[in-house]
Amino acid sequence: MIPSSGAERPGSFPGRSGEPFFLVHELPAAGPFVLDGPEGRHAAAVRRLRVGEALVLTDGAGRLAAAVVTAAGRAELTLDVQPAHRQPPPDVRVTLVQALPKGERGELAVELATEAGVDAIVPWTAQRCMARWRTPDQVDKGVRRWRATARESAKQARRAFVPPVHEPATTAEVGARLTGATALVLHESSVTPLAAAGLPPAGDVVLIVGPEGGLTEEELTVFGSAGATVVRLGPQVLRTSTAGAVALGALGVLTGRWT
Repeated sequence: MIPSSGAERPGSFPGRSGEPFFLVHELPAAGPFVLDGPEGRHAAAVRRLRVGEALVLTDGAGRLAAAVVTAAGRAELTLDVQPAHRQPPPDVRVTLVQALPKGERGELAVELATEAGVDAIVPWTAQRCMARWRTPDQVDKGVRRWRATARESAKQARRAFVPPVHEPATTAEVGARLTGATALVLHESSVTPLAAAGLPPAGDVVLIVGPEGGLTEEELTVFGSAGATVVRLGPQVLRTSTAGAVALGALGVLTGRWT
């Protein structure tokens, strides 16, 4: 546990790895706090946390607080919350531009990328996407599903940051996002390995993962004109729903994000 007095602290959070995470809209001040609503019901009725058990509250924006259950109801817990602790963001921030996969593979891509530490996700309506969010209702439903997946996956991975899922972007809009960032396009035909891409010690990296049908020459031209480097992960051809997470793992090692 962190001390029960003092100001908000930066750096690594010293909580134990087994303590469950719960997301709150705003982190409470130190002292008594009632965890209710969906998170409280989950903690009390599903996780069945009892008096004396420890947990962690996070606002999903980098702030955490350790807490201990002091009373347990059917759908809420009363907690003794410790002072807040701020976890700094990584020096290298990675945004995943993910072409829309078919069916539930979209949520799988978001789940794996969130667990692998992605900092933001942009759904991309690539030309050869098998899935299409054509109407405003489909866009709204798809974005809400991806955001809910990112939220739950961040809790599962015990992350202080929930990666935002942005509105879907066109190829031209993705190209505009590459300004000022190190942009990497995954492509199986590239002769440049990811490790040789000239990764920065700090700043923004944009990782572009194409659809199952592959990238078009037009898309490659747009990204290349914006300064992107086409790279490969290895000899295997990965599915669009898993390629982002594998690349994030490699970037975690190559850029020091995992140290």
